[in-house]
Amino acid sequence: MKKKILFWVYFLLAIILAIYFATRIIMTLLGYSSNSYVKNISIYSASEGQDLSAIATAAAVAPGTKLYSINLEEINNRINYVPGVKESAVRKRPNGNLSVKVELYKAVALWTDGEKYFPLSADGTIVNKPTDVRTEGTVVFSGSVPKDISEITKAAYNLLEDLDYMEWVEDRRWNIHTTGGITILLPEKNPTDAIGSLLVLDKNHKILSKEIKILDLRDTSRILIKQ
Repeated sequence: MKKKILFWVYFLLAIILAIYFATRIIMTLLGYSSNSYVKNISIYSASEGQDLSAIATAAAVAPGTKLYSINLEEINNRINYVPGVKESAVRKRPNGNLSVKVELYKAVALWTDGEKYFPLSADGTIVNKPTDVRTEGTVVFSGSVPKDISEITKAAYNLLEDLDYMEWVEDRRWNIHTTGGITILLPEKNPTDAIGSLLVLDKNHKILSKEIKILDLRDTSRILIKQ
């Protein structure tokens, strides 16, 4: 008898809950629930100090928009076209909020086309947010760039006082162009070690201050100089 009573109690509760949730869903779809409209758009990024206004503009969802009419894939596609966005995810929240999470490219250097300067990420991505002025204290690249520039960028920062720009040659090695007009040819293997040797050479002999056109460091056993 007790088992039968419990069965019917649970059965009734299940029916009540089913009716409740079905009613909530129908009300939301018909727009009669407060949670059927967008109340707020929250945009999150792990990158601090970034201007996220362009992402909010690309989302193009105003508070009061009906949730069921929102196409998350379309919003996500628009956000991914914003310069500087690497990845994004858009979700509807049960409380009526729209959540946008973005991952932005982190600039480690600049890339130039000869006229403007573009942020450049460690994976070689050129971000379409150009400026007319070179940021002070930044390594600059020109031409094509490989998929990983993290190590060469770190090494190049030691040459900032004399560095004009870095150039990726024949998709296999680097040239350094100095502000004094010297072209420094780095080897394919261990170019960062060659930069370290160059720093020692300049400290001892001030070679970057001399009237030199080409400084060839590709042969580790000797240095070739063309004046």
